[in-house]
Amino acid sequence: MKAIQVKYLGPTNTKPSRWKAFAGGKLQITLSYDYALNSEDNARKAAQALADKMKWNIAIGGSGSLPNGDYVFTIFTLRDEEAQPCQQCK
Repeated sequence: MKAIQVKYLGPTNTKPSRWKAFAGGKLQITLSYDYALNSEDNARKAAQALADKMKWNIAIGGSGSLPNGDYVFTIFTLRDEEAQPCQQCK
């Protein structure tokens, strides 16, 4: 099973709070914190942004947190005909 890990990066003197999503080696993206969303939704948004950047045809499944506070999202590959969300899943 594959997963995307998302880490919260606190503000610095020069940068605002951010979320960094990564999956393996150098596959990563960093987004600014969206204050209209809660923490888990910000993390999910970052995970989806990584998938979009990499042009992965995936759906994000379950989520959880690691002992260090990072979020982790399971992902699974969609076939082209499954790319639209199902009605029962809404």
